[in-house]
Amino acid sequence: MKVLLYFEGEKILAKSGIGRALDHQKRALSEVGIEYTLDADCTDYDILHINTYGINSHSMVNKARKLGKKVIYHAHSTEEDFRNSFIGSNQISPLVKKYLVSLYSKADYLITPTPYSKNLLEGYGITVPIASISNGIDLNRFERSEEKEEKFREYFKIQKNQKVIICVGLYFERKGIVDFVELARKFPEYRFIWFGHTPMYSIPRAIRTIVKEEHPENVEFPGYIKGDIIEGAYSAANLFFFPSYEETEGIVILEALASEQQVLVRDIPVYKGWLENKVNCYMGKTNKEFANLIEALVEDKIPNTCQAGYEVAKEKSIERIGHELKDVYEKVLGNESIEQNEQVQ
Repeated sequence: MKVLLYFEGEKILAKSGIGRALDHQKRALSEVGIEYTLDADCTDYDILHINTYGINSHSMVNKARKLGKKVIYHAHSTEEDFRNSFIGSNQISPLVKKYLVSLYSKADYLITPTPYSKNLLEGYGITVPIASISNGIDLNRFERSEEKEEKFREYFKIQKNQKVIICVGLYFERKGIVDFVELARKFPEYRFIWFGHTPMYSIPRAIRTIVKEEHPENVEFPGYIKGDIIEGAYSAANLFFFPSYEETEGIVILEALASEQQVLVRDIPVYKGWLENKVNCYMGKTNKEFANLIEALVEDKIPNTCQAGYEVAKEKSIERIGHELKDVYEKVLGNESIEQNEQVQ
C-alpha cells in the first residue's frame, strides 16, 4: 500500500492547524509502516489522501480518478469554521459550502476530526462514507521540559510569580480573539499572550486594529513561534484559554492537554464526547463566566483537571491515529461493503 498525501499551499498553511495535521499524518503512517509520498507527480500510489480544497486540489482528484486511484478526502474545513475568519468570509461562505460538497462528494471515503464535524457534513447531504478520526497529537513532543519552560520564561522575560494566560490561533474573530482581549482588560495583573499569525491584509479592519493598536499593555501578540519556546509556553503558563466559537477539532487544545496544562474553553458542540466540563477541562459560555473561571483557576481556588486532560491526549496519540487511518485505507482498497457514515472510534 502506498499513499499520496497531498497538501496544496503547504507554505501558506504550515502555520495553521491543517498544516500540523499533515505532519501528524506523516508520523502516523510511519508508525504503522505505511509507505507514503508527497510528490504530486507520482503515479504509482494506491490512495490519494487529500487535505486541502484549492483549485489544484480539485485537479488532483480528477487526475486520480483518471488513473483509477482511490480517493480519501480529509474534511478539515466546513462552512461553519470558514465564517468569521477572512475578509468577506461570511458573504461567500454559502459558496464555499457548495464547493466543499462538490469536492468531498468525489471521494470514496471522507475523514473528519470529530463526530461534530461528521454530523455537519451529513447535514450537507453528503452520502460518501465518513470516518471520525482525530488529527492526533505527538505526546513526546509536548512532554513537560524544564529546559523548554526556561526558554519560554527567558524569551518573554517572565518574572517570578507572574501569572500567564496563553492562547494559540489565527487572528480570527471566530477564534475568540475579541473576548481574549476584553478579558485581559479585567486582569491587568496577569499577562495574556496570543501565539499565532495571520497576514494583516486578509483579516477585517476591526481585528487588525485590535492586534496592532487597541489592546491593553498586558496583552502580547508575538506572532508565530515554534519549537522549544511555544512548547515551553504550553506547560509553563498558568492557563490555556481558548475561547473559540467554532472548530472542527482544535489541535492546539490537544497540544495543551498533552502538556498537562489547565485548559479553559468555550462550551461549544465540537467538544461533546471528548471534553467534559470540570472533569478534563473547564468550560464557559460568557465573558462573565470566563472571568470567574480565569481568576479561580489561576489562583488555584478550584481543582485543576490537568491529569484527566492528559489522559484525553493519550487517547488521541499519533500511534493510535495511525491504526485508525490504516483501517480506513484497507477498507477502501479492499472494496468492502462499507456501511454508510461508519464512525471510526
